[in-house]
Amino acid sequence: MAVRPKSPDFIIFFTVLALLGLGVVMVYSSSAVSAYVNYHDSYYFLKRQLIWASLGFLAMIFTMNIDYHLWKSLAKPTLIITLILLVLVLIPGLGKVVNGARRWLGFGSLYLQPSEIAKLSMALFCAESMARNQEKITSFFKGLVPQLLTLLVVFGLILKEPDLGTALAIGGTVFIMLFSAGARISHLASLGFTGCIAIITAIVMEPYRLRRLLAFSDPWADPLNTGYHIIQSLYAIGSGGLFGVGLGRSREKFLYLPEPHTDFIFAILGEELGLIGTVTVVLLFFLFAWRGYRIAISAPDIYGSMLATGLTTMIILQALMNIAVVTASMPVTGIPLPFISFGGSALIFTLAGVGILLNISRHVNFK
Repeated sequence: MAVRPKSPDFIIFFTVLALLGLGVVMVYSSSAVSAYVNYHDSYYFLKRQLIWASLGFLAMIFTMNIDYHLWKSLAKPTLIITLILLVLVLIPGLGKVVNGARRWLGFGSLYLQPSEIAKLSMALFCAESMARNQEKITSFFKGLVPQLLTLLVVFGLILKEPDLGTALAIGGTVFIMLFSAGARISHLASLGFTGCIAIITAIVMEPYRLRRLLAFSDPWADPLNTGYHIIQSLYAIGSGGLFGVGLGRSREKFLYLPEPHTDFIFAILGEELGLIGTVTVVLLFFLFAWRGYRIAISAPDIYGSMLATGLTTMIILQALMNIAVVTASMPVTGIPLPFISFGGSALIFTLAGVGILLNISRHVNFK
């Protein structure tokens, strides 16, 4: 007699749906003005977000019903495809350049962002590698090097686009996965120090990154240029107060705050829904993190534990980075707020990752 599959973790499922629904509302609210000005259609971004959200939801349902052990055999092929796409996006004529960054592949109105696939494929690859080399994880060369070499290649290709924010999110996720797998603290400390040196070097070598760092330290020193994003973001959040100015009544979205429906959507949310709205979003992400890491701790095998850790960390780390940027707690990096920011590739592959996490939860016996 066949064993009936367990139900997925409905707390995660409905938490994600809540964030996704809020995201659709906020994308429309934050983008209506710029959409009308640039495309003569206030619903331009809303219609696309609804399509991406629907496709992402279907991807989540699909991966939720596939045994997560299947991804073990697909980890390396998926990574190879990702590396090929990351190389192709850097080739002039193939990769599309937007705002000086070459991050998209595609044609017409259909575009794919390979770095978003890289987030998922790195979690799959590292989980498989760490599970296979569990007994060697305390050895630097036998346990850590396979992940580090792969990370170095992926990190370098994404940094070349350039996209330091995504590269840092992937690097941070792999670091947490190594810690969870039992790597030596001394090895991780050395890696952390080396990583900090590499990040500082990457910032110093690119003038625009250095300007962003200086703007972070004192945005009002150059309020109309490098400090403009941060100042307008703080104006938006500060204007919201406790209850906000009201849904749809943001003033910053009237072409004051750049990227109000993508990287800085949390600022518009704070302006319209106030502290109540922002705290609600933060609590939803905390709820997601609690359930995700609980699944990782209770997973029936090392592979499931590592994969759940990677998928949960990738989403939470991006949320922390985005909120930190919007609140001027770290320098500006172009990274979206998961489930809420406008985007196609990011939303679809993030929800596909959530589906894998939900499938792992179907094999867990919570105590």
